[in-house]
Amino acid sequence: MGVTGPSRCRSCGEPLDAGDNYCGRCGADPLTSGGFGMPAGYGAPPAAAFAAGPAAQVGPPPPDPTTRLPIGDTTAPTAPAAGGRPADPRVVGYEAVADAAAGAGSRAEAEVLATAREEAPAGAEAEPAADTATDAGTADAPAPGEAAEPSSGTADEGAAESGPAPAAGETGTAPEDPPECQRDHLERELPGVAAVSDRGHRHHRNEDFFALGDTVLADGAPAVIAVVCDGVSSATRPDDASKAAAERATGALRMALPRGTHPQQAMHDAVLAASAAVDALAVDPSIAHDEFRQQNAPACTIVGALVGGGLLTIGWVGDSRAYWIPDDRTAPPVRLTEDDSWAAQMVANNLMTQAEANADERAHAITGWLGADAYEVEPHVAAFRPDGPGTVVVCTDGLWNYAETAGSMAAVLPLDAPVRPLNAARVLVDHALDGGGHDNVTVAVVRFPTPAEGAGSA
Repeated sequence: MGVTGPSRCRSCGEPLDAGDNYCGRCGADPLTSGGFGMPAGYGAPPAAAFAAGPAAQVGPPPPDPTTRLPIGDTTAPTAPAAGGRPADPRVVGYEAVADAAAGAGSRAEAEVLATAREEAPAGAEAEPAADTATDAGTADAPAPGEAAEPSSGTADEGAAESGPAPAAGETGTAPEDPPECQRDHLERELPGVAAVSDRGHRHHRNEDFFALGDTVLADGAPAVIAVVCDGVSSATRPDDASKAAAERATGALRMALPRGTHPQQAMHDAVLAASAAVDALAVDPSIAHDEFRQQNAPACTIVGALVGGGLLTIGWVGDSRAYWIPDDRTAPPVRLTEDDSWAAQMVANNLMTQAEANADERAHAITGWLGADAYEVEPHVAAFRPDGPGTVVVCTDGLWNYAETAGSMAAVLPLDAPVRPLNAARVLVDHALDGGGHDNVTVAVVRFPTPAEGAGSA
């Protein structure tokens, strides 16, 4: 989510992004090979800075990783952290520091284990260290009473055999996490909604996630749900954070709506439930000894769309977005969300134009997120009654970076999106990949009104 200057792998010269943990060409670790070319003022590679004390800096000091960017704070962080590791994964320039610190720790642990094996007597079987994770690619099991929400619409099931959808309000049991290679590309479709998620070209894993669901309102009217989450790549376990948030929010909506909860209140409560689910990931006994990982809590953004009863309800925290594109393409499309980001604050306070803010390296530093180290989460919720049919596009910044305005998003969305939402989602993802695919890309395409509502009003 943060943005740093461009760089190249020092092993093969391949261009690198700040969030890349591996070179996409030669597979080298940018940190061990000195691969990240830090912008002026950032001094030596972060790993060396942590190991040997503060490095001499050239030019202006880096942003203060411990400085938050709350709503209304228009000042930019300017001073380096005073000792210790940075605690805020959202500030620009943090990703390389966090990755270096985590990488240095894991490499040191691996060296200790290797030395222990060499010193062990011949034939003796070394016992695994008590604090060493046995499977880094497996998500922690949910705590008792926190079973994952409905399985009928989660992205996991795009790679699993489809089964009968649970009844409205049924919590269900989520399937086991798919192998990481299967999560690299996920697709899912339900009546009136479809979603696609892709790892992109530059990241080594997909940290986005989506969940889809269908239910009924208290009066029996059908409702469709789409939730999209973007893991903060510099935080611990961002992939787990996005998955937990998407599934919990969708499950909360499927439980609340049939009971008569108003859609706006249900969406507000669903985002808070997602926040609690992400907070719970930070309560992990396996990292109790690791102060850095405790500070760098799992985090993600969230945006959800709910269509039912002639109402379109949107809820979000962070910089994932929702767009409204009418079937009548002569009518103007509209962006339905406002980012929780540094750039949005600059524009809102009339300190910069949109173009100036977007060009700044701090543009994508988010000021709102879900996570244990977030400020008090206050979901944004908005409801609309469109005067005609249309399509809702719900996406992460991996897509809207390549189609930022509502007009540009409408230009990419196929005209047959209302009847072929899965194809439309694929087209949108391909647009981002063809544009460079520098981030994970996730999009859900939602029909308004729902198919059953549209048939009933014909």
